[in-house]
Amino acid sequence: MKIQVRVPATTANLGPGFDGMGLALGLYNEIEAEPAPALEVHVEGEGAEELPRDATNRVLHSAARLFERHGRPLPPMRVRCRNRIPLMSGLGSSAAAVVGGLALAAAWLGLSEPPDRWLELATELEGHPDNVAPALLGGLALVARDEEGLVAVRVPVPPLRVVLALPAVRVATEMARRLLPAQVPLADVVYQIGHAALLVHALREGDWTLLGRAMRDRLHEPYRARLIPGYEQAVAAARAAGAAAVCISGSGPALAAFAPANHEAIAAAMAEAFAAAGAPARTWVVEVAQQGVQTSVALEGPDGP
Repeated sequence: MKIQVRVPATTANLGPGFDGMGLALGLYNEIEAEPAPALEVHVEGEGAEELPRDATNRVLHSAARLFERHGRPLPPMRVRCRNRIPLMSGLGSSAAAVVGGLALAAAWLGLSEPPDRWLELATELEGHPDNVAPALLGGLALVARDEEGLVAVRVPVPPLRVVLALPAVRVATEMARRLLPAQVPLADVVYQIGHAALLVHALREGDWTLLGRAMRDRLHEPYRARLIPGYEQAVAAARAAGAAAVCISGSGPALAAFAPANHEAIAAAMAEAFAAAGAPARTWVVEVAQQGVQTSVALEGPDGP
């Protein structure tokens, strides 16, 4: 038996949607697993030099939690992680690891439950439902927690291309969160609610003019921008090159730019602006991933795991 898992990157918050929405992106981590005499973990690509190669790896740790829920220990297996999502980038690398581990365990156990059944456990393991929900569901995911627990809804959006620019600096989510104020003015809360609602409509309808107005934030971006060298220059360059809207991806330092056209020119302009500010950047132009985590199982023999 060989299990293959594919998990998209995510960009969470989307400006005013702080902790409440995220978008799946066509930049993928892939995991392969098969039975083996003992646990083996191989890591390629992003984080290959620093991620653990044992059961403490986040993919394996997450898989083990689902096995435990079904009364089984983590079985011996050979796991290969091919990572394309940069670490500590604001692009959901930890969410991809958690969701990928859960999908791996579910396939090994032969579970047929839909991925949204893992929302609570994935959030418990990763900490941020706006990161894990789009990785689970694909597309634009809206999340909220209330007295009944977590709820996530996938909102259909038309095909979109997003420019990602990642300057050569790392931002830990915990550090970025510590910068945020404990209290905010009521006027800012009202501003945020209205813009978040408009943002969902703009993305769903592909309304670029409205998107440019809706993707404005007062709760987190003004504080987190301080951690990103060249932030203002890169945002200005993106808009000058044709971007309708730009936001900090997750807690940063990556930026996500949305535009109807000229994506490669926008990417080049953002890279040039970051470089001029002393923070060389990598860029990608990606599609919105309409599907979340995907799993396939190939049976190579008569016996299961």
